[in-house]
Amino acid sequence: MGETAHNHQQPPPPQAAAAPPPPPSLALSRGPTWTPAEQLQQLHYCIHSNPSWPETCLLAFEHYIVMLGTTVLIARNLVPRMGGDPGDTARVIQTLLFMSGINTLLQTIIGTRLPTVMGPSYAFVLPVLSIMRDYNNETFSNEHDRFVDTMRTIQGSLIVSSFANIILGFSKAWGNLTRFFSPITVAPVVCVVGLGLFMRGFPLLANCVEIGLPMLILLIICQYLKYLHPRANPAIERFGLLVCVGIIWAFAAILTVSGAYNNVGQQTKQSCRTDRSYLMSSASWVKVPYPFQWGAPIFRASHVFGMIGAALVSSAESTGTFFAAARLAGATHPPAHVLSRSIGLQGVSLLLDGIFGAAVGTTASVENVGLLGLTHVGSRRVVQISTAFMFFFSIFGKFGALFASIPLPIFAAIYCVLFGIVAAIGISFIQFSNNNSMRNHYVLGLALFLGISIPQYFVSNTTGDGHGPVRTNGGWFNDILNTLFSSPPTVAMIVGTLLDSTLEARQTINDRGIPWWKPFQSRKGDVRTDEFYSLPLRINEWMPTRFL
Repeated sequence: MGETAHNHQQPPPPQAAAAPPPPPSLALSRGPTWTPAEQLQQLHYCIHSNPSWPETCLLAFEHYIVMLGTTVLIARNLVPRMGGDPGDTARVIQTLLFMSGINTLLQTIIGTRLPTVMGPSYAFVLPVLSIMRDYNNETFSNEHDRFVDTMRTIQGSLIVSSFANIILGFSKAWGNLTRFFSPITVAPVVCVVGLGLFMRGFPLLANCVEIGLPMLILLIICQYLKYLHPRANPAIERFGLLVCVGIIWAFAAILTVSGAYNNVGQQTKQSCRTDRSYLMSSASWVKVPYPFQWGAPIFRASHVFGMIGAALVSSAESTGTFFAAARLAGATHPPAHVLSRSIGLQGVSLLLDGIFGAAVGTTASVENVGLLGLTHVGSRRVVQISTAFMFFFSIFGKFGALFASIPLPIFAAIYCVLFGIVAAIGISFIQFSNNNSMRNHYVLGLALFLGISIPQYFVSNTTGDGHGPVRTNGGWFNDILNTLFSSPPTVAMIVGTLLDSTLEARQTINDRGIPWWKPFQSRKGDVRTDEFYSLPLRINEWMPTRFL
């Protein structure tokens, strides 16, 4: 034992441990992976391909029906509070439809050229409420005079505020701002463009559950019915919404005629009955909106600033909507010069809105962009043909009033689907950045949450007459801040751009998706840009490029 203890051999030198084998990839065992796709491949028709003319007309009418809901909702909420009667409400609806037709044509021909309907914007409701509040303290011989003076003041405020967008757009300042965007910025902005309108979804539907809920269920069932037979798929996919509206509208008419709502509350009657708006009896047979139809515009500096804030909000909302529309139309993402051109032209649209006496300004319609995703048809021609229905029903008031009598909960059910599609498109932008970056999670999550939370605080603390949570001695200052921070896309754009541009911006260029995003920001960065966004009739050859 002792000898063996003293005569032991030296242990061999330690060998370097072999590197452990890399962990096996589990991706294949769990299913396939998908590479980022710049363009959606499941569209039946993209921006410059067109369905047959009968299908085009039906799809165009569908776009008209979808945009009609917001138009009627804004007019029915504002006009009676201004002192207007049902005849004034019908006239305001006709004007809003007429201006939507003009502005949609302008935007699709020489603006972004994307298939976007330009409709009335909720961003202008707060400044309009501020104008109404001031006139409530004045004495008029009758309520109609108060309504006319309110509309004249709205006209003047819209005319002046339009120059904010005209300057921002045609000076290319707005396009230079969008150069700070990245997929991490665009994702929450587009997402809250849809999610931020949740109050126009189920809360509005719940005002008449017996009509709104069957409409929502029927829309969902249509997504299953289209798989019953291959030939039924395109028809149900493209025109199922029209069929659902017709069925539920007829059901609502039967309930109205049968007396189901004779002994219910006033709110239920307003939401459920098909004859409660009195638009059919008060609308004129033929009426063409014309410039300064309410009289000479009234200019008040205290109201102009709030309207300028609304014009800026509509620019932010339209920008997010344009990104969603480009994706659902099979186009590349709009470059900076196209966004500048579109916002400048939107300023021209606001100017026309003021001249023709619209109750609110214009923005890109979110619900109509969602309809592109529901129908899988992103054709520009379809949207342009839809303006023919806007012009027809705005001029021939009795026919327009017929469709304007559709109960609002039916539109709310439609919005539950369409706004959700736009929100999902916003989420899809994350694929172009590093989804596993904790830094990206922070920026994206904070922009998304504050983009919903801050506007909800402002809206919840705004009184019925338009007094928001910001209440200083300067009414114009209050109107600007209350309007800006009541808009989810505006808040998400501010928070997302600031964080993404300052928080480890240089060190995380690849994680942010900048190498993929940058080519789309310049005029010549992608060879497909001219294919989707070039102006018709070679306008760009004789117009100075600084305005394009």
